[in-house]
Amino acid sequence: MRQGVSGKPSAGALRMWPPRPTTLSREALADREPTLWRYREVLPDCEPASLGEGLTPLLHTPQFGEKWYVKDEGVNPTASFKARGMALAVSMAKKFGLGKLAVPSAGNAGGALAAYAARAGLEAYIFMPKDTPKACILECQMHGAQVTLWDGLINDCAAEIGRRKEAEGWFDLSTLKEPYRIEGKKTMGYEVAEQMDWRLPDVIVYPTGGGTGLIGMWKAFDEMERMGWIGPERPMMVSVQAEGCAVLAGPFERGERFADLVPNAHTVASGLRVPRAIGDFIMLDLIRESKGTAMTVTDSEMVVVAKEMASRAGIYGSPEGGATLAAAQQLQANGFIRPDEVVLLMNTGSGVKYAEAFEPPALL
Repeated sequence: MRQGVSGKPSAGALRMWPPRPTTLSREALADREPTLWRYREVLPDCEPASLGEGLTPLLHTPQFGEKWYVKDEGVNPTASFKARGMALAVSMAKKFGLGKLAVPSAGNAGGALAAYAARAGLEAYIFMPKDTPKACILECQMHGAQVTLWDGLINDCAAEIGRRKEAEGWFDLSTLKEPYRIEGKKTMGYEVAEQMDWRLPDVIVYPTGGGTGLIGMWKAFDEMERMGWIGPERPMMVSVQAEGCAVLAGPFERGERFADLVPNAHTVASGLRVPRAIGDFIMLDLIRESKGTAMTVTDSEMVVVAKEMASRAGIYGSPEGGATLAAAQQLQANGFIRPDEVVLLMNTGSGVKYAEAFEPPALL
């Protein structure tokens, strides 16, 4: 861990959400179930609508770096990390008596909401761009959700939900518009610490769309420090986005705290095609606090490197997962990542849901 990298947020942005009072100890986890609910004392109090989400593999990948690892979120239910957030959000929605849930989605969040709503006996209304990967659309429909395909991007879908939700009786589960999706996503941070024997990596490379995973892990690190599980050291947090939807890289380089809408956003990585970041200031704050960086890769780079991840390491990741490896390779080449550092790449979804992105000529 590099000296001087401290996780104490200067603006106090994440300390607004302290963990619930708990007597949970690290030792108590030894006999717990292999799901994210093993951390139940620091999660919202609810009856889980669970499909077995969490505790995904942490895979050593010396093919790419001596101390490089991939956290494979593609093995979650619904084949992405979105299962974590929706498991908590839907469980709490049922607790509060909410019957109709709506979300704008570029793919994986919609599939997760559809599955967990079906599990909980709730209705799901999902608005997706028309060019969302077909597998994601079918997934939502198979789970019984009402799917509306919209001519536009995810922010246009969100705007339509905003216009209709009161009249339709929907509760909006959009990113960072309710408090529980981030509670599910933070469990990635708990798992990384537990799987690495309570020592965090030096660098975490995260593919950033809406950003709840990035923010959630940072929140988890703060909580674990306050419970005495880890010290004050933090990984350098690297946000990687698609060149065609570079929300954070420009503001980061310019020293700005807020990001503008990216016009005409485009990328084959549907999870990165989020042209407006609701949590922009939180993400930029924590990236700077960690001495990390925000960067972009091209679609061709992420697709080709996703194939490398699959063919050399056996991990069939999403284009977003490929983006993390492509970014890490660039950072290693320019000296930002040192050869002796522990590097964690977050593969947020399975490649099986992105057939269109991986079809020739994409891989030629």
